Amino acid sequence: MDVAARVARPVSAGTVLLGVDVGGTTTAVGAVTAEGEVLVDRLAPTHTAGPGRALETIVGLIESVGEAARRLGRPPHAVGVGVPGPVDTAAGRVGEHVPHVPELAGRPLAAELRARLGLPAFVDNDVNALALGEWMFGVGRGARSLVVLAPGTGFGAGIVLDGRLVRGVAGFGGELGHTPVKFDGPPCWCGGRGCLALYASGRGIAEAARARVAGHADAPLLRAAGGDPLAITAALVFERAAAGEPVAAAVVDEACRALGAVLGTVVNGLNPEVVVITGGVAASLAALEARILRAAGEYAFARALATTRVAIVPGDKRTSMRGAAALALYELGRGAAPERAG
Repeated sequence: MDVAARVARPVSAGTVLLGVDVGGTTTAVGAVTAEGEVLVDRLAPTHTAGPGRALETIVGLIESVGEAARRLGRPPHAVGVGVPGPVDTAAGRVGEHVPHVPELAGRPLAAELRARLGLPAFVDNDVNALALGEWMFGVGRGARSLVVLAPGTGFGAGIVLDGRLVRGVAGFGGELGHTPVKFDGPPCWCGGRGCLALYASGRGIAEAARARVAGHADAPLLRAAGGDPLAITAALVFERAAAGEPVAAAVVDEACRALGAVLGTVVNGLNPEVVVITGGVAASLAALEARILRAAGEYAFARALATTRVAIVPGDKRTSMRGAAALALYELGRGAAPERAG
């Protein structure tokens, strides 16, 4: 089923949207067709204009990509923006907790972009946008329901049920990274305890490994990091686990079990057609898919899990740009006003 049939929207085939992925390190903007083809893309360090000036980078990239699209005879129709934090989508306003791009906190970003660019603009959490992109253009294409789990530095998630993005009454819908998987686990950065993010995000995996080797100068994992605990990254933990290093293997096993537990929660609670695991850690998880599914089988109803397609899809900036463009398509299809995309 194509996007036009799934999202009733006032745009025609071939219409171009500008998809903006705002990251703490890099911001990417792409001119994306309504069919998901990226025609033009640009990337730049988010703070290339200096600390506290991410908005200048965002606007500059949008203007550059928009002009390139116009030169191709494909003027952009609207802008979708994914940001790494909570968003009040009804007001197009970024939430107050955006640690990687703090200068965007509290800003009515949708209204500001619309005023500066003269285009409809829509803003949401980056993983919500990613879920829409996978639903419209990716492995969830053709499905009515989809859940995206995105272990990166943190652990984001996005949910589409019966063709509608689940945002929740206060915008916290889909915060599955902060589902508790161990009731007596350590405190989480969110203020909770035993959250999935502590065990299966990039930051959580690295911190768990560092804690296990603390005080053991001869630990093989620490030696592999050159003796510097801060050089122990999630990627290194996965690499050493594959080589049979016991501490790394234990941390990775815990990550697989935690992912299995949340998959069981998702499958039993939502029974989606598709679950996509993507994000920065996904490339390392791909070889462990069978282990993760075995762990999920300990928690999920067997028939529900058997009818859910689970795909591990390493992401990249083009995927994120398509997601942000999908956000604009989704809001236009709902008839949302540019500053009132709720």
